[in-house]
Amino acid sequence: QLREKQKVKKTYGLLERQFHRYFGIAQKSPGVTGTKLLQLLESRLDNVVFRMGFAQSRKHARQLVLHGHVSVNGKRVSIPSFQVVAGATLSVPDKDPWHNRCKETISLASSRGAIPDWMKVDADKVCGTYLKVPERQQLPEDIREQQIVELYSR
Repeated sequence: QLREKQKVKKTYGLLERQFHRYFGIAQKSPGVTGTKLLQLLESRLDNVVFRMGFAQSRKHARQLVLHGHVSVNGKRVSIPSFQVVAGATLSVPDKDPWHNRCKETISLASSRGAIPDWMKVDADKVCGTYLKVPERQQLPEDIREQQIVELYSR
């Protein structure tokens, strides 16, 4: 149970306090706690930037966001934990020095089929739309969120 929690924390690049906060939010919201937790983590801006293929890793995505290279609905956001809502448009502006690098990374990700179906990405414009919050079936299978819920239920 503890290993599962540590694995998820490491995957999403979270500290214990942040993870505990997300678990509390998931527990209070309606629905299955474990699924809600994963949906909250998947909706973080740094994770969405990574999933859309703007960055090669979550750490790289976090760095892009922290340095203000990513805009959400036309506004620059530099907070990696920002919760992206369904229908939000993310982009790297044309004049940004990272624009061309992100374009290459997106084309690599789309050629590998790494961009999930709950996102729509335009490699030429370096922008994408977060269409909807993913369902549990669309999320990574190797995470056993029920064990995390059991750990925190003690």
